[in-house]
Amino acid sequence: MEADVTAIEWRSVCPIASGLDVVGDKWSLVIVRELLVHGTRTYSELGESPEGISTNILAARLKFLSSLDLIERVDPLASSRNNAYRLTAQGLALRPVLEALGRWSQEHLKPLHPGIVDIV
Repeated sequence: MEADVTAIEWRSVCPIASGLDVVGDKWSLVIVRELLVHGTRTYSELGESPEGISTNILAARLKFLSSLDLIERVDPLASSRNNAYRLTAQGLALRPVLEALGRWSQEHLKPLHPGIVDIV
């Protein structure tokens, strides 16, 4: 069952706020990051990210991101938990956004979080 994208409660007509309504939570961006960095990943592999996403949140975010056509199941007929996911063209288009966020974080958050890793 796909998430109901018509049920999104848009905060405003601002494009930044609208984008945040879709990918503004940390879990959506972690999933997109995992797929950008590692390519196709299974449900279990996504669940093993160092941030420790819970299974119920992972399932909900995968369903939501799929309904927005940001990610897709490799095998649409297989169950969610026994499937692999990959980014669609729309999901791949988030790469420069995440790279810019990473550069900003390295420049402005490193003094607060010295252990932050460098983006190569």
